[in-house]
Amino acid sequence: MQMRQLGRSPLRIAPLMLGGNVFGWTADEATSFALLDAFVGAGFNAIDTADVYSRWVPGHQGGESETIIGAWLKARGPSVREKVVIATKLGLDLGEGRSGLSKAWMAKAVDASLQRLATDHIDLYQAHRDDPATPLEATLEGFADLIAAGKVRVIGASNYSSARLAEALDISARRSLPRFETLQPLYNLVERPAYEAELKGVCETQGLSVIPYYSLASGFLTGKYRREADLSKSPRGGGVKKYLNGLGLTTLKALDEIAAQHSATPAQVALAWLMAQPTIAAPIASATSVEQLSDILKAASLSLSAADLSRLDAASVA
Repeated sequence: MQMRQLGRSPLRIAPLMLGGNVFGWTADEATSFALLDAFVGAGFNAIDTADVYSRWVPGHQGGESETIIGAWLKARGPSVREKVVIATKLGLDLGEGRSGLSKAWMAKAVDASLQRLATDHIDLYQAHRDDPATPLEATLEGFADLIAAGKVRVIGASNYSSARLAEALDISARRSLPRFETLQPLYNLVERPAYEAELKGVCETQGLSVIPYYSLASGFLTGKYRREADLSKSPRGGGVKKYLNGLGLTTLKALDEIAAQHSATPAQVALAWLMAQPTIAAPIASATSVEQLSDILKAASLSLSAADLSRLDAASVA
């Protein structure tokens, strides 16, 4: 399996990242451990999470996902920690004023994440969302402090506009500050314009690696949801209704046809399409069972032809 470099950093990852948003939510600790074991056992190495996962669940405070990953790392020992790339994020609201990208909050947030993750460093630390209340320069200085302290190796951005991302990269270059090496945007076959219109150009020009989230559009691109009656199949079903339109169904039809040609599944084809796009280092995908994960991982060995890619491109444009 060919590893892909993250920006200009020394970090290299397999072409698919495991989404940790389900850990402690739709996957309990035992299931999460099984997923992590299967993922690493198959030769993959990058795990994405965030300090805020899964605060949206009633009774949760945030940090549940990181805590489960930390328990798994502790149980599996140093040899496994050396193999994996742990990516987490900060900046979203944890309540009681704990949010944003100020230097003071970053210093506290990183220590809390490190404790939950049971590790002494974070491989990829990402700004979960732009913080307009904090100057970009101050945020980058905060990241510089964390890197100098050995707590963080590489930094990245998520949910930034193209203008703010470009501005941050310019500040890093002018001030000799650490720069964002990755971008984590919303990007998949049925949600292309937000990334492709402007962000893609910045990433190509600046050499950033892209690790898109919602790579399967909350499960829609698996083909699981084809009519409104299907939305009750999962707790995430409510977020899929917006895709049940002409564009979504046309895209599913193309996925079905190409999947049949390759003896693959729609999910595998959707992920393989992403992996074939310029700047994409690894799509992020979640699973709630080892069976689901096994299906998803096969995308890394699926090679789509130029005709396949063109068919999907045409079907997924409004």
